[in-house]
Amino acid sequence: MAIPRRRHQHHHSRVRFLFPAIFAVSAIILFLFLFLSILAPSPNDDNHLRHLRRDDSSEGKSRSNENRVSLSRVKINAEVHNRDLWSSKNSKFFYGCSNASSKFAKAKTITHPNRYLLIVTSGGLNQQRTGITDAVVAARILNATLVVPKLDKTSFWKDSSDFSDIFDVDWFIKHLTTDVTIIKDLPLRRGQIWTPHRMRVPRKCSDRCYINRVLPVLMKRHAVQISKFDYRLANKLDTDLQKLRCRVNYHALKFADPILKMGEKLVQRMRMSSKHYIALHLRFEPDMLAFSGCYYGGGDKERTELGKIRRRWKTLHNSNPEKARRQGRCPLTPEEVGLMLRALGYGEDVHIYVASGEVYGGEETLAPLKALFPNFYSKDTIASKAELEPFSTYSSRMAALDFIVCDESDVFVTNNNGNMAKILAGRRRYFGHKPTIRPNAKKLNRVFLNRNNMTTEEFSSRVHTFQRGFMGDPKEVRPGRGEFHENPSTCICEDAEAEKKMDWDLRKSGKDNVAKKKDGNGRKKDIEAVVHDENVEYEPEMADPEDEEEDEDNPPGEVSLGNTKTEVLSNGTSTDYDSSMSEDTELDELLSD
Repeated sequence: MAIPRRRHQHHHSRVRFLFPAIFAVSAIILFLFLFLSILAPSPNDDNHLRHLRRDDSSEGKSRSNENRVSLSRVKINAEVHNRDLWSSKNSKFFYGCSNASSKFAKAKTITHPNRYLLIVTSGGLNQQRTGITDAVVAARILNATLVVPKLDKTSFWKDSSDFSDIFDVDWFIKHLTTDVTIIKDLPLRRGQIWTPHRMRVPRKCSDRCYINRVLPVLMKRHAVQISKFDYRLANKLDTDLQKLRCRVNYHALKFADPILKMGEKLVQRMRMSSKHYIALHLRFEPDMLAFSGCYYGGGDKERTELGKIRRRWKTLHNSNPEKARRQGRCPLTPEEVGLMLRALGYGEDVHIYVASGEVYGGEETLAPLKALFPNFYSKDTIASKAELEPFSTYSSRMAALDFIVCDESDVFVTNNNGNMAKILAGRRRYFGHKPTIRPNAKKLNRVFLNRNNMTTEEFSSRVHTFQRGFMGDPKEVRPGRGEFHENPSTCICEDAEAEKKMDWDLRKSGKDNVAKKKDGNGRKKDIEAVVHDENVEYEPEMADPEDEEEDEDNPPGEVSLGNTKTEVLSNGTSTDYDSSMSEDTELDELLSD
């Protein structure tokens, strides 16, 4: 009996030590599994951008929450960085100036009696606004009478509004009467309706381009209609023509009374809720994101949905989201806009008006921004359905209401570099350099990517650093840089004593430009002005695919000046055009279908 008892005791002893060993091995395996899971990238995010946009893991959410809590204490940074949240430094020394010079002849003395220019604009409200502005200047170059422009009713926007539904047409005609002769309709010809000759011009067509291409046709046909008229005039023109652009854009184009009155109501309601407010133009619609070619962390669902929309634009190449983001060509998410504003010193008590269309992802996408700024408004929250009903079925009229509220805001912010952002940036420069925050997306991308690895103070400091030159301050953009509509430098004048009085905040972290200016003794002296890299190549407004291509029947290039005649230009100078183009055989080469 002794031997079996010892065997039983030995077996019991082995079993007693076996269970702890199994438990220890299991614990080690479990620990290794968890460790590898943390290190492994998400299977749905092959380009490692998902955590930048949406913190789907519990760890990501907790980190994001920590960021939001810490950013609520960041408002002291406005004082640390010596910046007024609600005004631009030195803005009082600059003012808009667009009066014509004494050399600019009156319209009645240079307009030919039998020349009529008609144009059809393209795109949405702000794209059409640039077309209307440039149409007035084109008519002046051609010494022609302008017929009130027709608005685009067939493109993506599908808005049936006429010019008079959006703008005060009588004010438009009267205000420009000394510059260009404008009529509402093309007059009858021999008692019958007159069909104008249709043609196209290339983008960025110079004044000489119009003289060479359009004037010969106009002299022969007497009435010419140019279609798809957006950005069809050169960015750089004679000073008087640039100032005419400003008179049209900032003074002659006044919204129609119903729009103006409703817009003023919205502004008043924002003012009633707070002394100051921020207006955010948020472009985050599915079409916008598809056009941009960027990726926002939505996995296969996002790629499929946006990829399907992107195929509408047949001229767009395959997108490279990572490259686009590095180049600063991706619109900021609503959360990123909120984080940027908090880092710049705007606290959670600030009231914010958001002008946007359908936001991709809906309330889920907007939730982080609303958490950062609970006082969140839009035209739908501060106006009743009945009040908005006359405008709600017209995209341009609704956009006009947002335009007014954004223009009147204390601070205007955008997450993109589209047409409305450009138009308002230029307008706010002209009318006193009101703060206009446009994200330096190229630099901010790296900050957002690494924000969980830095303290609140570091995050705020870097945002401040990278946003210098993107805040709407005077002289932050070099004259002539970017579109004229966003940087109307020709139309902004400086107080003669400004140089002595101004307090320039010249921090060398950004790019500085040293301009040369003559002093009273004729000597040149250096004046430093901050200059930044604008993302001028990005055009995220919903462009028609045809706008990406030059006209096949109207290739770029100047007409050879063989046989010439002299034409007196609107600015009093003269130029030559090819008279041989009056021949039908050569004219046909200029005309599109």
